[in-house]
Amino acid sequence: MQTPRTLLGTSKLTAATMIAISALALSACTNASETGPSSAATSSGSASTSFDPSTVKKDDALAAMVPDAIKSKGTITVGSDTSYAPAEFLGPDGQTPVGYDVDIAKAIGATLGLKVQVQTAEFTGILPALGPKYDLGISSFTINPERLGAVNMVSYFNAGTAWAVKKGNPNKFSLDDVCGKSIGVQTGTVQEDPDLSDRNKKCVADGKKPIDIVTLKNQTDVTTRLVNGSIDAMAADSPIIGYALTQTNGQLEKLGDVYDSAPQGIAVAKADTAWAEVIQKTVTKLMEDGSYKKILDGWGNSEGAITKSEVNPAVKS
Repeated sequence: MQTPRTLLGTSKLTAATMIAISALALSACTNASETGPSSAATSSGSASTSFDPSTVKKDDALAAMVPDAIKSKGTITVGSDTSYAPAEFLGPDGQTPVGYDVDIAKAIGATLGLKVQVQTAEFTGILPALGPKYDLGISSFTINPERLGAVNMVSYFNAGTAWAVKKGNPNKFSLDDVCGKSIGVQTGTVQEDPDLSDRNKKCVADGKKPIDIVTLKNQTDVTTRLVNGSIDAMAADSPIIGYALTQTNGQLEKLGDVYDSAPQGIAVAKADTAWAEVIQKTVTKLMEDGSYKKILDGWGNSEGAITKSEVNPAVKS
């Protein structure tokens, strides 16, 4: 699946993209996101204030396991596409990253006695830059075989694909008849490929009009397009769709059920297996002490909670 970047299934990089990033020189990757969240997709007061990372106690045993390179700088640098509310997005000041992924990153840092710096990055530029630029990638990455071939993934959340249309579904959009329709997705998500790409292939094979797949770098821009009526529907990770419904003042509604649920993971450079193990143990500690649940509850996404974190869990293709 993809989601929630599932989301694809939440989520995100396609097989072709994953193969491509392993061959790209890091200097060729674009990491800075130039587009902030749209006012149509977020609103003031949308950030949760229920979680305070200072309430998380340092675990000396786990802190001692942190690789020297990270321990010496005292900071975990996290790459995140901060346009994917409520997982990761920019707060009311347009500069400060917020969201449940950001809170989880901060809780990990607090447990390990390290500061956390979340840097805004384009989604497709995060995985290639793990190691030299980012210590972790926390950006609603769905765990799939392609990603597992390129990086280590530590499971921490479950999400699936969901759809939304304008309130009342004025264009009478149906998932049973997507051919010829205009559908918005975020670039690089599983919703884009394989979900919509496979649906489009079937349309063409059946002699019907192809889908007008509108791919945009930022999910907030996709949501804005739907609110403005320039697309018929949008597909994204289930947490993102749910949040979009609450933040657009009743202008959108969910269509159909969530499908293709799959685990999302915190990404770690492929060579840094020991670091991935530390992250897995830290996530487990946060589950055990209640911090993990508190974070997800604060953002209304407790339904995506998992009961066991794993490094590189077995997943379906």
